Amino acid sequence: MTMDLVRRTLLGIPAWACFPVRQSFAASEPDELITRLFGRTATYSPSVRLQMPAVFGNGYSVPLTLEADSPMTEANHVRALLVLAPGNPIPVVANFQFTPASGRAAITTRIRLSQPQAVIAIADMSDGALLMARSWVKVDTDGCG
Repeated sequence: MTMDLVRRTLLGIPAWACFPVRQSFAASEPDELITRLFGRTATYSPSVRLQMPAVFGNGYSVPLTLEADSPMTEANHVRALLVLAPGNPIPVVANFQFTPASGRAAITTRIRLSQPQAVIAIADMSDGALLMARSWVKVDTDGCG
């Protein structure tokens, strides 16, 4: 996997764009997962907001809303919003791409969760910064089984 990520980095393809992410990532600590995917660390930011229910009946279809504040100009915009569930067999569960023409970096969707876990949202910014938010979700039924 390391050779594969290095080759893609040399080609200008970010590591997180390589799907599917192998199961070996699922056992990683969340911060280690982020570093392995992006090659850098993320910082918590109040400009990234992840809204999810604290408790949800089943992991098959857990709702989430994610948004990141940004002027969405050529010099300062959100390139991507990613949703990571480190406890899932494939931890990168969503990847949304944005440009300045998007006008706003916000999504609403549903994801599957294999177990109760901290879901991580990452905003990949045009200046290279990684901004992060987390939300703990308890699911009663495994959605990835």
